[in-house]
Amino acid sequence: MKFTETQLKGCFIIEPNVIEDARGYFFESYHLQKFQDNTGKEIQFVQDNESKSKYGVVRGLHMQRGGFAQSKLVRVLSGKILDVAVDVRKDSPTFGRHFSIELSSDNKKQLFIPTGFLHGFSVLSEEAVVYYKCDAFYNKESEQGINPVCTELKIDWKLPKDKILLSEKDENAPSFAELIPFETQITNR
Repeated sequence: MKFTETQLKGCFIIEPNVIEDARGYFFESYHLQKFQDNTGKEIQFVQDNESKSKYGVVRGLHMQRGGFAQSKLVRVLSGKILDVAVDVRKDSPTFGRHFSIELSSDNKKQLFIPTGFLHGFSVLSEEAVVYYKCDAFYNKESEQGINPVCTELKIDWKLPKDKILLSEKDENAPSFAELIPFETQITNR
């Protein structure tokens, strides 16, 4: 596995070693010790989630606060997405900046997003199945989000504006300017 830290401290691209032959392929998608050795983070994942979405869907930007704040390890089982992480840690030198990467079933890359980040993705293929691990349980009362197409962040979702599909919740979410920054020190979680 290859681990590459993005320009946002604590956010990592993870590329597996894929073994392919005439039968298909095999790869290790997660290995606790390798993860800890390469990221310096001691994470215990407690919940796995999967979503299926069609072309043009933008999910996010979401996070949780307090004791339910989540780190996520995201990968794509089928299709292709643009995965986006936005640093909202109050004291971070990259506060308000975002990182995006195409994740697909073909490239098999993963993105690790630590606590203190908003997360979202857009579907670039006809449909996509996204799978992600979380280190805290979902709690509706702890959830916060912003409208993913708010102008302050200038995120290029790689979709024509007239093809973007948002949930009612995301469409009515506040703008980035209305977000209360995530209060935490930049730590191993």
